[in-house]
Amino acid sequence: MHAFRKAMIATVFAAAASGANAQSIDNSAIGKPEFREHKATYGVVYRLPKDVTDILDSKVYPPLRERLVKLGLVAEARTFNLQHVTVVHIHSADPSTPKKMLAAFPKAPPVLTLTLKNFYNTEAAAGAGAPWWFDLGVVKSGQGYTEMMKFNTVATAAMAPLRDGPLPRVTGPVYEKMGDAGKDLVKTVGVSGVNIVKDGKETASHNPHNTLVYSMVRWDDRLKTAMNEFAAEMNAVLPNGIDTQFREVSIVEIGFMGNVLREFYRVGLADGSAYDVVNGQPVKAGS
Repeated sequence: MHAFRKAMIATVFAAAASGANAQSIDNSAIGKPEFREHKATYGVVYRLPKDVTDILDSKVYPPLRERLVKLGLVAEARTFNLQHVTVVHIHSADPSTPKKMLAAFPKAPPVLTLTLKNFYNTEAAAGAGAPWWFDLGVVKSGQGYTEMMKFNTVATAAMAPLRDGPLPRVTGPVYEKMGDAGKDLVKTVGVSGVNIVKDGKETASHNPHNTLVYSMVRWDDRLKTAMNEFAAEMNAVLPNGIDTQFREVSIVEIGFMGNVLREFYRVGLADGSAYDVVNGQPVKAGS
């Protein structure tokens, strides 16, 4: 095993051990037919830089909102969201969770050079019907993507012990339709679609992306046809995607469907320095 991989796995286990008793975890909602009641979700995300949001705001969001209204998805066109790419989400009713996340924060990755490309639609679990999302993917190659995947592994290990149970949106009808690998992640770390170390090896379940539409309206044939057509239109508008760099990562509060509601702390990838976004004061990320 390479020295770096040994070091990363050691970091993962250390992070998990240090936070293991930070929160009482209740998995009793798993397997029930209804979604778990949502109290509060927090997460680690990369806020999209201005060079990306400027392009999305000028070329994608205007026709997207028009299309959503035409489809009767008015609430979706109005949903508030701080544009981002997710690292990991956790559910916790404890309002001090963001501070705990800051204290548990692992070493940040280096500045990430990436390409955002390929618009597509996805269900939380195939056949569940809702929630579903309209997403913009991240090109899965290059050093930036590799570093992003590595950070997902250590961030998941550091943050998952702070949850109070599974993320509500992966319970109920979504959990019922999940495959075995997804169900196992929900049981062990509270959410699917993240990387972990299992039997001494890193998994690669994480699919980094930016979400532009969040919906709980049932994903039927009408919406599927219309939104897939729109995805094709937007891929023609941005055939080469958007090249960018992520220079910061943030601790945030998140809605039931995954939209970011507010930001608490921001950590620089260049030097690991952090600050409180409410008052601008410097803070310490990690131990």
